[in-house]
Amino acid sequence: MSTAFEIAKRISFQKQKNYTRFIVRLSIAATAISVAAILLTFSIVNGFQATIANKVYQFWGHIRVASVSGEPLEQDANTLAAFQKNTAVKTITPFVSQSTVLSFEQDIEGVVARGIPASTQIPFLRKGKGWTTPAKDSMLNEIIISDNIAKKLNVQLGATVRLYFLNTGAVQQRKLKVAGIYHSGIEEYDNQFVLVDIKLLQQLNNNELVEGYSIVLNENAPIEATTSALQKILPENWVATSIKNYYPQIFDWIGVQTINRNVTITIMLIVAIINLLTCLFIIMLERITMIGTLTALGASQNFIRKIFLYQASFICWTGILLGAIIGLGLSYLQATTGWIQMDESAYFIKELPIKMDAVQIISVLIGTAIISYISFLVPTLWIKKISPAKAIQFD
Repeated sequence: MSTAFEIAKRISFQKQKNYTRFIVRLSIAATAISVAAILLTFSIVNGFQATIANKVYQFWGHIRVASVSGEPLEQDANTLAAFQKNTAVKTITPFVSQSTVLSFEQDIEGVVARGIPASTQIPFLRKGKGWTTPAKDSMLNEIIISDNIAKKLNVQLGATVRLYFLNTGAVQQRKLKVAGIYHSGIEEYDNQFVLVDIKLLQQLNNNELVEGYSIVLNENAPIEATTSALQKILPENWVATSIKNYYPQIFDWIGVQTINRNVTITIMLIVAIINLLTCLFIIMLERITMIGTLTALGASQNFIRKIFLYQASFICWTGILLGAIIGLGLSYLQATTGWIQMDESAYFIKELPIKMDAVQIISVLIGTAIISYISFLVPTLWIKKISPAKAIQFD
């Protein structure tokens, strides 16, 4: 082991109480807090973006296929088979939407009935088991409503409600049993949509046309690239569109969080570096006599610089590792217990979401260390300006 390292270790872990010892501890604490804050910021923003985006994807899919003019589409088996050949595609769900009025006892509410196949898994189902298994080619007289609508109209699970549709100037009524209650947390959806069997709306329209198809992709599949690939095999006048383009306000809001994350991380890094630089300057100032003595004994500037770089490394890595323990510990605690709650009406989520990424964690730890080492070189340049004679006399 090098002499410079041994000297740095002795002066770093000396037990006597002095002002420098307090500064070192303060610097370690500041570094730990900064690293913990950066890791928490990454975990929270990752979790927030993924959770909100997944809510939209669960409700609408990643890609929507519809006609250019908005006219209904005929179900083309060959096109659907071509979709399934794309390895990124997980499921394809036809849908029909129609405005309607939902009535229960004396109360009414304007909603949008979204028709999907009865075999489709119901997203965000909170109460009930969802639709019963339909017989072949049969139509289910069941409905899934949101808990917002259920509370507003005081509808209980299993109750019978009425839907009123206006078709070709005539009002058509359907009685439906409430088979489930969903809760997405996105009020725009929960206040507006009810789910029914797609065959019900097709029967009302006297056709088997669909409004479009919702396509769900496999995890981590590239949305834009898949959208472009599907567009190439679509019939004329059909268009594939990423769901981000249908709800830009939500995804733009999600994107803003990346800017907030970067600003927070930059501030935390600046705080950590300033504290480490200040600490190193104070340590060097206290050790001017030692610097003069070593210089007088023939030690090179590089040798002396190594002593302080080793000492700064002890402080830096102690703070980084302590910060990693705090940051990852708090992230894990929130992920397992959900003890931090949020206003769901404002943020679409009830619990603060956490998503830890191993690559980001390693990048933060190594990146902080590299930036710190580069910064440490600045104060060590001051060593060559110290006169041995004056330094030995320094008190």
